[in-house]
Amino acid sequence: MTEDIPERESRSFELPNGDTIFITQRDGMFYAYQNLCPHLQVELEFLENQFLDRDQEFIECSTHGALFLVETGECISGPCQGQSLEKVEITVHSDGGIYLVE
Repeated sequence: MTEDIPERESRSFELPNGDTIFITQRDGMFYAYQNLCPHLQVELEFLENQFLDRDQEFIECSTHGALFLVETGECISGPCQGQSLEKVEITVHSDGGIYLVE
């Protein structure tokens, strides 16, 4: 639900297939990515639901400090520069639900 993900915060979700994704909100838009750093294929967060840097500007990998743009998932700093997080297609319904696009 959209109210579960406040502006400039993020939440992780486990999918039925066992994959973990996270969703973050920026300026009223929601973005979803696989919870996997392209550098070493490790999960991004150090603490549960902590996917953003201290200033809540960028997605941050806790392992090596790589920074990713919220809107595109592109790595702009760190060992995987030029790579991107794997985007997950979602739709936001008028009822406030967030759904995966099949």
